[in-house]
Amino acid sequence: MWILLDSQSPVDVFLNPKLLTNIHDVRINLTLYCNVVKAIITKKGDLKVYGTVWFYSEGIANILSLSNVQKKHRVTYDSTLGEGFLVFKADGTAWSFRPSKKGLFFSDVKSETAHMFINTVDNNKTKYTIKEYSDAVCAQFYKIL
Repeated sequence: MWILLDSQSPVDVFLNPKLLTNIHDVRINLTLYCNVVKAIITKKGDLKVYGTVWFYSEGIANILSLSNVQKKHRVTYDSTLGEGFLVFKADGTAWSFRPSKKGLFFSDVKSETAHMFINTVDNNKTKYTIKEYSDAVCAQFYKIL
C-alpha cells in the first residue's frame, strides 16, 4: 500500500487498483523498459487529487514521478527535518513522502482515503501565531489523555 515518489521514473504508474478509479483502456500504449523486462501498458486510471496515471497490474510498485508531480504541485525537501518530501496542494495541505529504511521515499496509504493529501497541525503551524499553535498542541494533548 505504498506510493513511491521516484526521481528516476519519467512516468506515473500504479499496480494497485484499489488506489485508482475509472481504470480504462487507452488507444496509445506505453512501452516501459525495466531492467530486462519490456512491459506494454494499455490502461490508465485516476488517482484522487492527483490525476491520471498508468495502470499496470503486473508492476512492482505504485510510482509517482517526481518530475511529473513537481509540474502539478509545489514540492519541498529538507533533509534536516526528517520529513522527506512534502507535496503541497493549492490549499496548503501537504502529502508527506518519508524515506524507508532502504532509502525509497514513500507514502503509506493503508485506508481508502489515506492517499488524499493530509492536513496536520505540524504542516500548518507556520500559518498561525505561536499562541494559536501552542493552544492546538495542548488541545490535542488533553484529547489523548
